[in-house]
Amino acid sequence: MPLPASAAPALDRNWSLVAAGAVLGCVGIGALFSLAVLLTPMGAATGWSRTGISMAMTLAFLTSGIAGFGWGMLGDRIGPRPVVTAGAVLLGLSLLLASRATSLLQFQLAFGVLMGVAVASFFAPVMAATAAAFERRRNLAVSLVSAGVGVAPMTMSPLVAWLLTRYDWRETLLLTALLAWALALPAAWCVRAAPVAPAAATQDGPAADRMTLAQALRSRPFLVLALAFFACCAAHSGPIFHTVSYAVGCGLSVTAAVTIYSTEGAAGLGGRLLFGLLGDRYGARRVLVAGLSLQALAGVAYLAVSGLTGFYAVAFVFGLAYGGTMPLYASLAREAFAPRILGGVIGAMTLLSGLGMALGPLAGGWLFDRYGSYAWMYVGTLLLGLAAAAIVACFPRPAGGHTRTRLEARTAAT
Repeated sequence: MPLPASAAPALDRNWSLVAAGAVLGCVGIGALFSLAVLLTPMGAATGWSRTGISMAMTLAFLTSGIAGFGWGMLGDRIGPRPVVTAGAVLLGLSLLLASRATSLLQFQLAFGVLMGVAVASFFAPVMAATAAAFERRRNLAVSLVSAGVGVAPMTMSPLVAWLLTRYDWRETLLLTALLAWALALPAAWCVRAAPVAPAAATQDGPAADRMTLAQALRSRPFLVLALAFFACCAAHSGPIFHTVSYAVGCGLSVTAAVTIYSTEGAAGLGGRLLFGLLGDRYGARRVLVAGLSLQALAGVAYLAVSGLTGFYAVAFVFGLAYGGTMPLYASLAREAFAPRILGGVIGAMTLLSGLGMALGPLAGGWLFDRYGSYAWMYVGTLLLGLAAAAIVACFPRPAGGHTRTRLEARTAAT
């Protein structure tokens, strides 16, 4: 249903929400992944095992997946700003408590469980609010929000490393807590969901607008998106986690192999922006299918390279694809579901994607232990990636027969 000329521009003016969402994602993920920088000095200072310290990260991923569903539903009820404000408070509190932990269990509960709950509040409610607030530039908007995650390794991680050169791990965590509050609380105040115009209906019309969350979670559009999101994350999480080890096995040094991971991350940031622009022009569905297919082919292409230059080339394409595809799921969800339940829908999708992210590293390690090679993991990446693309291709088309592009939306608005 086309928007009236006055409604479309109003929906596309909430760029403060986009900026705030990007800052929150950067701070949240940056704080979470600071553990990778803190791992060695913490172990040396406390005597805690690396396995035990690393378990805090595992707990954070598990709790964030579960909490994301709850935060998404709560955001639908009371709005995104109170949710992300609560999450910002919890984020700083988790870092503060972790800095004061006197036992490994206390650290795992503070940094793992509490931080996982806090970080989860920054995604489903903000992505749902962004997807609902934009019409013509929706894919670009959700991609820019997601770009904050890609910026985190280039900002927060180096900052934590710099702090460690001047302070011990406890003081570093305390300063990170203060910084998290200083950045996240003002950003949370800027998370203002724009009112959705009555004409901004879902692609399936009034029936979808009246759908409850329980009905949405049993619907074909949700099942398609959730299964595709799970398969997509399971496909790329294995290579993300194991490619450094694979490159070392190919004869590269550890230092050189780590730069392959950095190349993937940098390309993923660019992919978010590129795929967002392409999604607005050609439609999120077809761009997502193309991106998932590219991710599958790039993943298996790791088997064809052995030198550093070849690894860089494949890592660039692979990172571009997996980074670019991730935000488009939220845009497609908005095409099928009304804004009043969108947070719960995206939260449920995020829960399943988290399970996919957890599966890839585990499966890759098991396949290597069993066969002495990562070949089957990369073949699995190809198959899962193509399966995800095929599943997205089954996403119901709009009533008009295609997803409205930016040019078509502009024409409708005028």
